Amino acid sequence: QVQLVESGGGLVQAGESLRLSCATSERIFFLNAMAWYRQAPGKQREQVAGLTSIPSGGTPNYADSVLGRFTISIDGPKNTLYLQMNSLKPEDTAVYYCNVKILSRDYWGRGTQVTVSS
Repeated sequence: QVQLVESGGGLVQAGESLRLSCATSERIFFLNAMAWYRQAPGKQREQVAGLTSIPSGGTPNYADSVLGRFTISIDGPKNTLYLQMNSLKPEDTAVYYCNVKILSRDYWGRGTQVTVSS
């Protein structure tokens, strides 16, 4: 059973930073791609950052709304995915989820709440 456990969320003020972590039960270098999604109240879940071709070193991609502020990365020995979030804005407030797709099936963590006050 694939397990993903997010942590690192919290309440911060606009302009501050947070780093989210996603610990996975899988050997991360055996995974092709992972991603971070978020879902704000009343809105659809959206991908904010993804990392593809992990075994080759990883190619990041970002939503326009977070480009230049968020950075996705991995720690192979720890089998952990990170999302460094800088210059946070109130509109970044959401539950953030870690995602991995294995054999065409999506796996999700339970999410971690990020709240940014103005």
